[in-house]
Amino acid sequence: MISISRAGVCEACVAQVEAQDEQFNVLCSRCGDALGMESARFAGAMGITECTMCRLAPPEFARAVAFAEYDAEVREMLHLLKFNGVRQVAGHLLGEYLVKAVLKLEDQAARELAVIPVPLFAARERSRGFNQSKLLAEAAVKRLRKLRRGWKLRIDTKSLARVKDTHALFTMQPHERRKSLRGAFRVMDAEAIRGREVLLIDDIMTTGATARECARVLLRAGVAKVWVATVAKAQPESVRVLRAEEFGEAADSTVARWDATPVSNAVAQAGL
Repeated sequence: MISISRAGVCEACVAQVEAQDEQFNVLCSRCGDALGMESARFAGAMGITECTMCRLAPPEFARAVAFAEYDAEVREMLHLLKFNGVRQVAGHLLGEYLVKAVLKLEDQAARELAVIPVPLFAARERSRGFNQSKLLAEAAVKRLRKLRRGWKLRIDTKSLARVKDTHALFTMQPHERRKSLRGAFRVMDAEAIRGREVLLIDDIMTTGATARECARVLLRAGVAKVWVATVAKAQPESVRVLRAEEFGEAADSTVARWDATPVSNAVAQAGL
């Protein structure tokens, strides 16, 4: 059960959080992007489960899952953790959301997984004082060990390192992000993960460029398969606009809030 008081978040905010599955009709079965109405109809008619991007340029990871959309209350909770240093929000709230995301992989992923938090560049981690992805991974694994005793989950913070600092990715187009991230990660201990399945943990997934690059490097080092789980997923603006048109004024205010809030700061700090 989520301990709201210990997380330092009010009950009203927590009550507003919805799972993505309840917000969007169809999610890409590979990256988790929400499909617009036309795309969803086309996918349904053709028996397709992946978005256009995943079909044209398949990501190296097997599947990426997230609990909620990166918006409103969830965004503010992540800000509390990352920018205000409220670490208990990871252990008592966001960690529980991450558990719900990971459980979506239950029928696909191996029962024995190396859990790798997306690493921060060393200087950035020293400045912040912690890696939010590591805190989230620790909270989720602690809970999952109780919920699924048959799973063997081992947190690994040594095998993958971020060796290149990347700045202001939020200003870049997807192809520019991928280029900037090229060479940003390095496997430091291939023997520890060779032949194993990896669960990559991060707080937010935006374009998927970070997850793609991490997965590429891990697979080249001999990892059998990479799964990705995040607390939140930033959905395409086009889908958000369509939802606004469909649901009216309330949704319009949500889209306006998305455009007006300092999402760029969070994205830049996350390195996504």
